[in-house]
Amino acid sequence: MRRAWTATALLGVIAAPAAFAAPSSDGRAVNPFETFGLIANNAFFYYADLPRATRFYTEVLGLAVVADYGYATILRVAPTSFLTLVDADKGMHGADEPKTTALALVTDDLDAWDAHLTARGVPYKHPYRGAAAASAHDGFVVVDPGGYFLEFERFNPHPENARLMPLLAGLEPLPATPATVPGAAPPPSRLRVRATVLWLYYKDLAAARRFYEERLGFALVVDQGWAKVHRTSASGFLGLVDETRGMHRATVKKGVTASFLTTSLDRWYEHVKSRGLFELRSQAVHDDEEKRYRAFIGYDPEGYYLEFDAFLEHPRNEALLKALRPAP
Repeated sequence: MRRAWTATALLGVIAAPAAFAAPSSDGRAVNPFETFGLIANNAFFYYADLPRATRFYTEVLGLAVVADYGYATILRVAPTSFLTLVDADKGMHGADEPKTTALALVTDDLDAWDAHLTARGVPYKHPYRGAAAASAHDGFVVVDPGGYFLEFERFNPHPENARLMPLLAGLEPLPATPATVPGAAPPPSRLRVRATVLWLYYKDLAAARRFYEERLGFALVVDQGWAKVHRTSASGFLGLVDETRGMHRATVKKGVTASFLTTSLDRWYEHVKSRGLFELRSQAVHDDEEKRYRAFIGYDPEGYYLEFDAFLEHPRNEALLKALRPAP
């Protein structure tokens, strides 16, 4: 968010292979992901017409609203994956900035999603052509009301996905519940999302990979050569793409913010600041005036905004915090 929560222990930390070798004060190596952890991931998309975007994601896609701040609506997409829709007049990015991102909704129900979205008249960027023999992944891409690309994707058993498949198998897909349209066939009963991948596009893919692996400690789980997928929470993944091969070319401005939820916000901030891991936009942790959240913001090597958030106990966060608590 522009501004964010602290540390009530909500979920366990996802372990990642040690990839960052910065020495601590006592000389030991520190992997910030392992040490401080992330409990969920989020992306911020920015809209000129927030109510229209909210209707699309809730009524057409059937995603649940877990927090509504008026100028921003937080949706739950997968178990630990969230999407925040922001009024561009009040956000960090304008609605006219290039949508240099794509959000993949990882699902086993491609055929059902394709039938549902086609019936609802959602515009397609790339159509679904069915399962391809021996393909590492299948899918299709649609366009949301603000021009953001949404990729519905299934990762298949394949050597390329050897590290990813066990992680996906351990997740319980989140059911979507689209609104029924009067006079039309009801939506399919099995529309689910297992995980998400937030795709970002780079001129220098090698440098971006080093940044996320060596500085932030994110584990590489899929290497497609021209695209790298890193795990950032149980169901959340960050995908880095070579601009010459992806759906977008790299741009200076980018109408998206990648957000990471943590119960160790202050420790993350002090670690980032003290070691200069990346340029900070905010020179202190921001405390929301209404005490809904806490956050700090910085930039990755090619200018994507990175926001680290902690959500506080607050009436508007009740559903969000419930979604973040581990299942009994």
